[in-house]
Amino acid sequence: MKPVKIKFGTDGWRAIIAKDYTVDNVARVTLGVVNWLKANFENPSVVVGHDCRFGGELFADTVTKVLVKHHIKVYRAYGFVSTPMVSLGAVTYNASLGIILTASHNPPSYNGYKLKGNFGGPLLEEDILKVENLIPDENHIDLDAVNLDDFSDYIQEVDLETDYVNHVEKNFDMDAIRNTNLRFAYDAMYGAGQSVMRRLLPDIDFLHCEENPGFHGVAPEPILRNLQEFSEMIKLSDGEINCGLATDGDADRIGLFDSQGNFVDSHHIILLLIKYLVEEKGYKGKVVNAFSVTPRVKKMCEHYGLDYQVVKIGFKHIAGIMLKEDVLLGGEESGGIAIKGHIPERDGIWMGLTIWEYMVKSGKTLEELIEDMYKIVGKFAFERIDLKVPNDQKWRIMENCEKGVYKSFGPYKVRRVENVDGYKFFFDNDEWVMIRPSGTEPVLRTYAESSDTEGAFKILKAVHDTILKA
Repeated sequence: MKPVKIKFGTDGWRAIIAKDYTVDNVARVTLGVVNWLKANFENPSVVVGHDCRFGGELFADTVTKVLVKHHIKVYRAYGFVSTPMVSLGAVTYNASLGIILTASHNPPSYNGYKLKGNFGGPLLEEDILKVENLIPDENHIDLDAVNLDDFSDYIQEVDLETDYVNHVEKNFDMDAIRNTNLRFAYDAMYGAGQSVMRRLLPDIDFLHCEENPGFHGVAPEPILRNLQEFSEMIKLSDGEINCGLATDGDADRIGLFDSQGNFVDSHHIILLLIKYLVEEKGYKGKVVNAFSVTPRVKKMCEHYGLDYQVVKIGFKHIAGIMLKEDVLLGGEESGGIAIKGHIPERDGIWMGLTIWEYMVKSGKTLEELIEDMYKIVGKFAFERIDLKVPNDQKWRIMENCEKGVYKSFGPYKVRRVENVDGYKFFFDNDEWVMIRPSGTEPVLRTYAESSDTEGAFKILKAVHDTILKA
């Protein structure tokens, strides 16, 4: 039987449990990791953890067995942890690498494997490619014959959650957040943030903060369509809940709601964070965003005199710059954001606490802070629709983009085009649309921005009407 070709996407390897995501394939990936570690470190060590998904402990044991069999020290987290906890752990324990077994926001049938560099962020692309190329075609270790008790000298149990709590306490005014008159709510989406948020803020409102590896049938991605119950909970509070925070399965992505239960997208969150970090914290530094983020961030950077850079989609591209330069914030449209003062890693809880601290310190509601931000960049709304199209049609549309076929979409005349990662078509009045193919699925991602939601959907309709003729 031909071995499964294991490829790491924008953020790790993901596959369906019991189909391609098997004990043997997890062992194979780990053997590739072992080969890479031995080529790059004299006495390598690895932090190993898993999130709330099905089989987490089994797969973490598999990784641990392969590592200790090759005499590599393992800092092992028992019980579920978030991805940022493993990234922080790589720094805390001076480890060569972090491994977190998670499929992040993917549906419950998936699990995955993320690699974290010793700097506390996603392993850089060139190293991931090296690991990929070192993965053998088969697992040659008899895993059943490896008894972890026999390798106790190579395994150190670590409490990554407590380490993370201590890190939060040092960096936030948690007393102010705990004692505020504002009321906050948190939806863990049955993910890995549930326990740490109960420890940090036991008196807020909680939703989906219990273990459920099936995520109640909903993919743990913090976007509006997956958070209807949370939105309704906030609406029913009749303004009593001032802000709601949601995080994904491994707690590295953020979703946010205002007091009316309206979803606040990552573009708005990025702009709010920049404003707070510059005006209230006195921070400076470059802002680095993925290509799909609103260009209004550039407008805000010009307002504050900050350098601005756009990179390809995938947080590893942002992390690489954060290692070399003084970066204030790195952000993605998908809700993955990192800021100065923490590790070069996306962290939904960290971003949520920063927004809550902003509200508490300013004495303003989230709605008021957003209105203040609009005074700098203008009011806007962003919408995204993923189209399921056959692969041949998907690539035909992308070829049309490349050839400059699309001069207009209905009434929207194209004024200029950017193609850092996909194609962004700019129209009048700060409106734009972006078209980007999925590399792995028969899906075309379309994003639009206008002055309001209705306008963004009108753009998307005009674009779909045009490109689907292809």
